[in-house]
Amino acid sequence: MNICLFSDDEIKKNLPYKDERAEHIIKVLHKKAGDSFTAGIIGGQSGTAKIISVSQENGIEFEFSASGDGKPLTCLEMIIGFPRPIQLKRLLRDIAALGVCRVHLTGTELGEKSYMKSTLVERGAAYKMLLDGTVQAGSTHVPELMLHKSLEECLAACAVGETLKLCLDNVNPTCGLSQAMKNYSNGNVLAAIGSERGWTDRERRLFEQAGFIRCGMGARIMRTETAATVAGAIILSELEII
Repeated sequence: MNICLFSDDEIKKNLPYKDERAEHIIKVLHKKAGDSFTAGIIGGQSGTAKIISVSQENGIEFEFSASGDGKPLTCLEMIIGFPRPIQLKRLLRDIAALGVCRVHLTGTELGEKSYMKSTLVERGAAYKMLLDGTVQAGSTHVPELMLHKSLEECLAACAVGETLKLCLDNVNPTCGLSQAMKNYSNGNVLAAIGSERGWTDRERRLFEQAGFIRCGMGARIMRTETAATVAGAIILSELEII
């Protein structure tokens, strides 16, 4: 836990002793009264929290002092074909740590339809993974998550204007990812990663009609979660953001 995040309401109250954040502060960080820890408001400022007192009855009483606006999200937006639920958890956590600003989870023609019926989003598990990735990055800003039943619906809701649009495709790419990024400095990038079985020819045509460049990352086939993380890291590196 590289930062302890609180909601607007929580930042003004004692942190309950049994809260997992309190347990981390006490048992892992070994903090006590008089010590400070890195803290922030979800979607807001970051800074430090000074511990005033610690007790099982009253939890951790602290005073928060803001010192900045938190690490901003990057200019990278991603389209992800619905992966297996267990992969989705890891994927959301890792791309949130990279600072992706918005994630579009979409149904695809070759994707397993049952994956879209996962209750991860309804139960809040998907948001928790995004929050965990944000904490890992020491940030306060959580990526926005959007769900779409089909690629058509997804593309209609995605970024428009001055945006470099990239479709990762290991079957028939027209160039490599780094080559597609060459000499691009505007900043806004929308990258699409398919589900386990990739894209159909019809979906490839939809991407082409929407102005996407089909690009690859080599001959090896990666899991959706791995491809998303690797692609995100390459794009942000090319933009000199990481």
